[in-house]
Amino acid sequence: MSGAAMDWTWLWIPATLAAAAAQAGRNAVQRSLTETLGTLGATQVRFLFGFPFALLFLAVVYSIDGGPLPGINSEFLAFVIGGAVAQIAATALMLAAMRERSFVVVTAWTKTEPIQVAIFGFAVLGDPLSLTGVLAIVLATLGVVLMSSKGASATGKGSLRPALFGLVSGAFFALSAIGFRGAILVLDGGGFFLQSTWTLVWSLGIQSLILIVWMLLFNRALLIACMAAWRASIWGGLLGACASQGWFLGFALTAAANVRTLGLVEVLFAQILSRRIFAHTSSRRELLGIALIVIGVGILVAVAGR
Repeated sequence: MSGAAMDWTWLWIPATLAAAAAQAGRNAVQRSLTETLGTLGATQVRFLFGFPFALLFLAVVYSIDGGPLPGINSEFLAFVIGGAVAQIAATALMLAAMRERSFVVVTAWTKTEPIQVAIFGFAVLGDPLSLTGVLAIVLATLGVVLMSSKGASATGKGSLRPALFGLVSGAFFALSAIGFRGAILVLDGGGFFLQSTWTLVWSLGIQSLILIVWMLLFNRALLIACMAAWRASIWGGLLGACASQGWFLGFALTAAANVRTLGLVEVLFAQILSRRIFAHTSSRRELLGIALIVIGVGILVAVAGR
């Protein structure tokens, strides 16, 4: 699985598509849980109930890889802890926005993440950003503005809050992607599959620990409620772990901007789920905004793949 005899780089494409589909399903499960567990409780579900599945994934991958587990160092810990904390904040902000705005529109707002990943990747990791890439970013951003402007004009200033939550959530998701890819890149030993799964276990373990400690100190009743809702939560954990496995595998094989840009197809999956589960019909303006985002990040993917 090390990829020594064969070029496995292409695997990031199906891994990313699978991750996007699983993440759309996980977001739907989490949104339904916010009514009973609140934003923090629903946020914890993806980590607490996803961690056991990550351990299972690691056991399977390790048995197939056969190599020693990758070691850890201060640089790895800095990247993975930074990514873990950023992802907690991003998920909480996303769910808070979903309580005030439609599932599909908030998903689209958070999908400004690929644009921000490209910027952060350039600033932190030195990933190149071409003029065409910048134009693609502007186009996708216009799509987000187009979607947001309808809500602002229809419901007043209060509608700006979910838009802001969604955009900031996308920024934190972008930072988490940079952190997780950085963590994978500094590992020694093992193939790309083992390295990505090892990083996944550490990130979910750290995230679960942070939120469990917080709830034990400040809201024990919420922790008990999360455990009591295990029948619904376990699906969120499974889908979340599968999605993260796909993202991390992509991060191990190509730039985070490529992965998160292709991952924008989650908006399309969210559109399907929104119609079937939440009975929401998007307006023409919202659909046009989504189309602009898809076109913009599609161009970004094409540029990155050259």
